[in-house]
Amino acid sequence: MSLTIVTGGTRGIGAAIAARLAAEGHDLVLGYRSDEESARATAESIHARGVRCVTVRADLTTDAGIEELFARAAEVGPVTGVVNNAGATYRFAPLHETPTEEIRRTIDINLTGPILVARAAVAVLDRGGVIVNITSGAATIGSPGEYVHYAAAKAGLDAATRGLGLEVADRGIRVVAIAPGLIATDLHATTGDPERVARMAPQIPLGRAGQPEEIANAVAWLMSDQAAYVTATTLRVAGGR
Repeated sequence: MSLTIVTGGTRGIGAAIAARLAAEGHDLVLGYRSDEESARATAESIHARGVRCVTVRADLTTDAGIEELFARAAEVGPVTGVVNNAGATYRFAPLHETPTEEIRRTIDINLTGPILVARAAVAVLDRGGVIVNITSGAATIGSPGEYVHYAAAKAGLDAATRGLGLEVADRGIRVVAIAPGLIATDLHATTGDPERVARMAPQIPLGRAGQPEEIANAVAWLMSDQAAYVTATTLRVAGGR
């Protein structure tokens, strides 16, 4: 039996990952921060696939939130994998126009939180366990004029993937990352630029934005035995950009 925790697992890319893993037979524990309606809808769709699904409302930038997530998962069964998907950005703006508190919050949710979740994961995973960190293509582009601090946080998560993957390789635990490029989700609208996908798609070598399901497919592969020789690395899924 596979029991996988997906943080930020009830909307956007996270919900697509949950659906794809459910199709592979994974039971799921889905973390979310505040959107109760999306959590209910996602859980219902997962249950319809014949697997178990528990949703946990938790702030994963806090010790208490992470402890709650893993405690609830332990009630379901032994955790075999974790997808560190929760993340956010709050606006598109040059760094000098971004408030200090927003920078700190962005780094907390995109770097500090995922590292703490990964720390909790390696404490419970047995040999064969997998951690997948969702980073961003922004990590190597730098995202000038949009969210330099977000790009920096995601670059840090790439580094943590490399380091932790090497640290726990002798325990048979794999740590990998996926760096999505431009993906068609509601992130762009919620950060104040609903036309961003259409505007930026022509800049992508493949000529289009990606879909959440394309990230989910990559996650499913990395968590499968087909990727058993892959660890301590980041897979870029960004249409060539």
